Amino acid sequence: MSPAARTKEARAGVEVVRVYEDPGRRPREHRVLVDRLWPRGVHKAALDADEWAKEVAPSTELRRWYGHDPARFDEFSRRYRAELEHDPGAPVVERLRAYACGRGRLVLLTATRDVEHSGAAVLTEVLAASGGR
Repeated sequence: MSPAARTKEARAGVEVVRVYEDPGRRPREHRVLVDRLWPRGVHKAALDADEWAKEVAPSTELRRWYGHDPARFDEFSRRYRAELEHDPGAPVVERLRAYACGRGRLVLLTATRDVEHSGAAVLTEVLAASGGR
């Protein structure tokens, strides 16, 4: 498995994988697409995902403001965490956290190029946090 395919964001049973570099399913994985938009050039039948959780993706407004500018990442992270504390994302975060903590490995699938400065990276930290959001 290449380092590019599976990121270093693996924490507490949560791992981020780029859909374009997906090495495939491993045993006991629950695979969730966490982008608001479907990955460009990927057919729905070709993506091995158990669910598409658009509810936990950054809002369209936040995503557009951020523009994947690493200089804005800290503020993006703060705003995104605040979004995840409310509906519709909060119940999905709790469900995914429960899965990661007890039932197996949770794989967050994303199309972003810069995984380290992405919503999926922030979501990984939120899911790994013990106790509340």
